[in-house]
Formats: sequence, C-alpha cells, structure tokens
Amino acid sequence: MSYRPTMGGRLRKGTAGVDRSQAGLFCWGIDPVKEISQTCGLNVIMRRKATSNRSVVTAAKLVYSTWKINPPGERDMEKRFIGIDLHRNRFTCCIRLENERTHVTDWALEDLGRFAKKLRPSDEVAVEITSNTRLFYDAVAPQVARVVVVDTNQFRVISQSVKKTDPNDARLLSLYLSKGLLPEVRMKDKELAQLASLTQTRDTLVKQRSALKNKVNNILSARGLNLAKEALSSEKKLTEVVELPFEQVVCVELRVIVEQIRSLNKSIAELEKTIGEKGSKLEGHQGLSSIKGIGKITGAILLSVIGDVNDFSDEGRLASYFGIVPRVSNSNQTERSGRIHKRGTKLGRTALVQSALIAANYSPYLKSFYERVKARRGAGKAIIALARKFLGIIYLTLKNKWVFEDFPGFVLAESA
Repeated sequence: MSYRPTMGGRLRKGTAGVDRSQAGLFCWGIDPVKEISQTCGLNVIMRRKATSNRSVVTAAKLVYSTWKINPPGERDMEKRFIGIDLHRNRFTCCIRLENERTHVTDWALEDLGRFAKKLRPSDEVAVEITSNTRLFYDAVAPQVARVVVVDTNQFRVISQSVKKTDPNDARLLSLYLSKGLLPEVRMKDKELAQLASLTQTRDTLVKQRSALKNKVNNILSARGLNLAKEALSSEKKLTEVVELPFEQVVCVELRVIVEQIRSLNKSIAELEKTIGEKGSKLEGHQGLSSIKGIGKITGAILLSVIGDVNDFSDEGRLASYFGIVPRVSNSNQTERSGRIHKRGTKLGRTALVQSALIAANYSPYLKSFYERVKARRGAGKAIIALARKFLGIIYLTLKNKWVFEDFPGFVLAESA
C-alpha cells in the first residue's frame, strides 16, 4: 500500500517509496532533492534501502547548512549578511545568518548575473575594494538592501590576519558586517567615477612628462647647458634641444625623450579637454569656477573627489576626507595632536593646496590669515591651515549653491 502526504503531515494512499520520516518535507510543497542541490535547505544524504517487496528511501545523515526550511514568504524575510572576497576572475562568498551559521561558496566572475538573481531584498553585502568593484557593485546593489564597500588597508583585521585565505576573508567580512563594524568606502555615481578616472590618468601622464623633462635638463646640465625651469614646455625649445650638436648616442637619447614629451603633451591636452567638458556639466562647477584660484580642471578634480557634498554633515568631515586634519592622541590627561593623517586622495589634496595658494593672492582675507599663521607656526603649517580654511569656503559654496560675483570681496552674484 502506498501513501502520499497531505498539508497536515498525514499520509494518503497513492504514493509509493515515501516513509513518514520524509512526509514533513512535503507539507509546504518543497522538493527536497531540489533543496539539496541548491544548498538552500536541510542537506539530507539519501540512501535506498531494499526490502522484500519495495524500496524505501530513508535519511542516512542529516547535515545542517546556513539555511532552514521556512514557510514561503518567511524565508525571504530572513536577514543574511554576505561577505565577498573579490578577485579579477572569481570571488568567494560567505553567507552568515542571524543564528551565526555560515556557508562558503566559490563563484566565477562570469556567473555574477546568476549570483545576483539568488540575492534577496533584505540581504546586506560587504565586498573588498578592487579594480572591478564597480562591476560587482552595479550588478548587486539593485538586488539587496545595502552594499558596503570596504578598504582593507583600513580594515586591519583582514590585512594583518595570520590566516590570509579567501574563505576566511569572506567570513570576516560577513561577521563584521553583521556587527556594523566595517569601515565603509563611498561609492560615487558612474559619471563622477569616470571623471575621477580621467583626472587620475592625467595626473599620471603629467608626472611622467615631468620626469622626462628632468632627464633632459640633467643631460644638458652635465654638458654645461642650464635651461629655465619651464623652457621645455614650448615646442620651439624642444626642437632646439633635438638639434644640439652632441655625440650621436646623446642625440639619439634626446630625440627619443623629446618625442615622448610631445606625445604626452598631445595626450594630456586631449584629456584636459574632455575633463573640462565633463566637469562643466556637474552640479556646483559654476560656483567653484567663480572662486579665484579654481579653474576648469581644478574644479573638475575637486568635484570628482567630493562627489555629493550632502554626504558630509559639516566642513570638518570633508576636511578629514581630504586628509588635512591632524592625528589626535588623547590618553588620560595627555592630549597630543600630530601631523595630518593624509588618508584622503593625494590628487585632491594637491589640487586643494595649489588652488588655495593662488586664491590667497587675490583674497586679502585669505592672505592675512596665511601670514598670521606663518608668523606664528611656520610656512608648512600655514599652507595646510590655509587649505583647511579654503576648503571650508568650498564646502559652503557647494552646500548653499553660491556663485561669487566678486570673490576677493566675498560678494555673491544676485542669482545665488
């Protein structure tokens, strides 16, 4: 005689090969074999037991996974914390439930779309920041409640772990995500991220060009010729350098270096044109450009670093983001302030300092502030203090949507 399960867990006639120990698995209409293959329910290792007149499927071993069988709807609301250790062609995933059970799986990056479909709206995901984090973030963020991007240089639990493996890194990310203890990195929108990439590429090429110019100056200086600091910025002077009557080997070296400088000049000009066009379309660019000392390129760099100014509750947090606030060490009755921590982007900090020094030449207010600090604490600290003061002006300009008619006199345009 055969039985089949009902909603109450009883067995009816008509289903062969199912004993009462398995009937409960069918009470919610769940296929146990499918659940096993997807590692989403109780992993039951089945074996077939032969009897004289029929085969009976029994449970040989019960292994608990990170999931539990819940009624439809309730399972989707269960909170999960997912840690991701991301690489260029694969990633390791650790799912942690509120009951602290974990499950680790490996995925190929080409299966990212299939992975995203398995996520739930209530999930929280933590992922290490790498070169392809944007790709992962864009695929996963619409499917989950929250994605936390982690800078492992600041999260020392992973960077200084004695067990540096992908599964262990993923477990640590899911654990600290569940406790709310991860240092989060802001993910800017796609347009700002592209602009930031352009400005970083330009900065790299400018540094390469400066290194080549220094090499040319060193070659000429060794032969008694000393050029002005900015002489090699003109095409005329580059042509003169190539035509100098030196030994053949030296002439070959100079010709190759000059060709590279010309190529870099062309590439940098193309990048600056694109940065200027893209940056001028950003919100707040008009206000920053009205400040003396900030041009199109500098304004685009600053906006690409700052992103949404509303992410910062006050100008002090923005200054910390740029890395121009001092380290603080307070213990018991001892209070010490050290050098600036420099944790922000170096490109943004450099652009800020350079524009602040230029602005001080136009603004009597900034100039007098700089001179007072310089007389008391020296030029180095005065420059950082000036940059900090100037960043406060930038913050208020973006926050209040100011446009200056006369920046030296701090007069706003009527439409501001």
